[in-house]
Amino acid sequence: MSDSKWYGRAGESGEVISSTRVRLARNLKNLPFPDRAGREEKEQVVEKVRDALLNGNSVLANDVKFFDLTELSREEAVSLAERHLVSPEFIAEREGRALLLSSDESISIMINEEDHLRIQVLREGQALKEALETADRIDTLLSERLDYAYDREFGYLTQCPTNLGTGMRASLTLHLPGLTESGSMGRIAENLSKLGMTLRGAFGEGTKALGEMYQLSNQITLGLSEGQAVENLLSIAGQLIEQEKRLRKDLLSTAQWQDQIFRAAGILRTARLMPGEEATRLLSLVRLGLSEGKLKGVDLGAVNGLSVRVQPATLMVGAGRQMSPEDRDRLRADILRDTFQNISI
Repeated sequence: MSDSKWYGRAGESGEVISSTRVRLARNLKNLPFPDRAGREEKEQVVEKVRDALLNGNSVLANDVKFFDLTELSREEAVSLAERHLVSPEFIAEREGRALLLSSDESISIMINEEDHLRIQVLREGQALKEALETADRIDTLLSERLDYAYDREFGYLTQCPTNLGTGMRASLTLHLPGLTESGSMGRIAENLSKLGMTLRGAFGEGTKALGEMYQLSNQITLGLSEGQAVENLLSIAGQLIEQEKRLRKDLLSTAQWQDQIFRAAGILRTARLMPGEEATRLLSLVRLGLSEGKLKGVDLGAVNGLSVRVQPATLMVGAGRQMSPEDRDRLRADILRDTFQNISI
């Protein structure tokens, strides 16, 4: 699944930054926000947005597919969240909600989530400026056919006041085993909150940092331009990367951590059953080994893709059938063995 998708590739600063996301929140003028909208009003929003994109004169119109969430199976809907294409909240209540998705899954437009429109652009590695440019082009395209709710003083009007202004949230997904092992993540997150940033689990608010993956994002959208927000995020990310790389050298100078990395590679190459949590932990160790040159023979992009492919619902969607937990563990192990058969020290 991942070969032609954005998450199957490694990008700039890929040894620490696995992915970039830029999201724009927009609402349509003279229509209630989704939590106050009735069924007919939500359907009206869906049709307006669908028509604006699919019937517009753009290359994008031929590259996106429309999904009515009520027509998806539970596994298909959950897989969307596992692939970070939609939020978990978006699939919790599917009535009146729809999705526009590009072929490589780098562009995802949620309709009737918290706001009428959530334009999301995803890229591998550090690509904040490129993702913002793409999001802005889509936003401009849609604005030619849609009447946005906008105020001269407050900017784009959103359901949650924290999104007022630009309505933009930018984030980077960071692999931070060194900083995690140092025990300093709590202090770092607290300091970043004072600077208008958040650092949390990779699946967003309220989630744990599984596999030492964290999401760094901006909090402030009012009184700050999109460009300024991106520059601030890049500055903070640069500092975190510098600290992380220094701590990694200390970790990998010890026999204990080298042993953990080599054992992880051996297990992934030979296991016949692989539970999801164990896979996440082992992939984190192998990612660290590949990034720092302790392991060879596998591309970081393949590891990125695996992090998505071996998720429970995504496994079942790929297999085209319902599966028991043991069946999933067996298939997960098969996929991991196939990928890591040529890994070497």
